[in-house]
Amino acid sequence: QVQLVESGGGLVQAGGSLTLSCVASGRTFSRMAWFRQVSGQEREFVAAIYWTEGMTYYADSVKGRFTISRDKAKKTAWLQMNSLKPEDTAVYTCAAGSTWSGSYSPSFRYDSWGQGTQVTVSA
Repeated sequence: QVQLVESGGGLVQAGGSLTLSCVASGRTFSRMAWFRQVSGQEREFVAAIYWTEGMTYYADSVKGRFTISRDKAKKTAWLQMNSLKPEDTAVYTCAAGSTWSGSYSPSFRYDSWGQGTQVTVSA
């Protein structure tokens, strides 16, 4: 099992920026992703990074505005969010997956999850 702890959420005005952090501990993993969820809606893929190779992938809705990065030595990943919009408001959760193969966006690819952090973007 991988333990994940997120931080960095908060309230920001539209057009502003926030950076989320996710610190991992425990066993190794192949990829890490950020998902977000609005109450009453399905969990949505946001971004993923392959831990060793560093390859990154993004949902169309955040491409060009969000950046996922990682520091392997610190076992930490970040989600830099710029040009935030009210529709980005959600609980953001980081997840780690032990497998490398298969598509990166489905939540079932990830077997460890953090507790989530609230991001609220005001208009």
